[in-house]
Amino acid sequence: MVQLLLDAGALLGESPRWHAGEARLYWVDIDAQQIHRLDPATGDHDWMQLAEPVGCVAPRASGGLIAALGDGCALIDDWGAVPRPFGPAALAELPHQRFNDGCVDSAGRLWIGSLTADKPKRDAALYRLDPDGSLTKMLGGLMTSNGAAFSTDGRTFYHADTPTHRIHAYDVDPATGTLGEGRLFHEFPEGNGRPDGAAVDAEGCYWSALWDGWRIVRMSPAGELLQTVDLPVQRPTMLAFGGDDLCTAFVTSAGKNLTEGERTAQPHAGGVFSFRVDVPGLAQPMFEG
Repeated sequence: MVQLLLDAGALLGESPRWHAGEARLYWVDIDAQQIHRLDPATGDHDWMQLAEPVGCVAPRASGGLIAALGDGCALIDDWGAVPRPFGPAALAELPHQRFNDGCVDSAGRLWIGSLTADKPKRDAALYRLDPDGSLTKMLGGLMTSNGAAFSTDGRTFYHADTPTHRIHAYDVDPATGTLGEGRLFHEFPEGNGRPDGAAVDAEGCYWSALWDGWRIVRMSPAGELLQTVDLPVQRPTMLAFGGDDLCTAFVTSAGKNLTEGERTAQPHAGGVFSFRVDVPGLAQPMFEG
């Protein structure tokens, strides 16, 4: 059963990340330029206000967070600390773009994508940020980079370009972080939701949040639809597995740009939701930079 965990009223809630050491859920509100953290056991909730949009965050092995901001990444050493730029400001000359979805691989590298406000240009991209601060462009020709996640063995990388309704799977070398051949993993019919953020469980199944789709779906490693979890909000954005047993799915959502009628039908849009799963998720690696 889906439960409302926090009636956050987020404009664009995104990037839920479970911090096992703290037993807290981190997430961002991109448009409000905030990083949030929540203790599900106590309900304790606080946030950091930033000076620019924050597309995603991930815990660092040395403490603190790595954050993908408007045009580049930054390290946040302690909760409330001023972000320190880390790596190149890759989007500084692209004011119509910002960083968006991301995840960390088994070697502690951050894979982050951008989105473009000028969709016909298709000039957004996927990048890999290494612990030494070097940034490598991995995929180009995108509109909204999303759905980044790795298979249980780290040898398959999943990625969605949201407006295309398609998820692709790529061979990847876990040691070098090199992408190989890609293939279509799943394509959703138009008009019933588009693939946004994602996570993989211990059976290698890929869970995708469907923007404008009112649901989360679980797909087999072959791309077959296995399960649908209906939600009380139109725009779920991403999910993360957490809790002591990694069997709680946490889902962020967006509340912006809804009509008065849509807002009435989903009063908790922008909230953080949770539901239990039978198969645990994967423990997420930390950024090593």
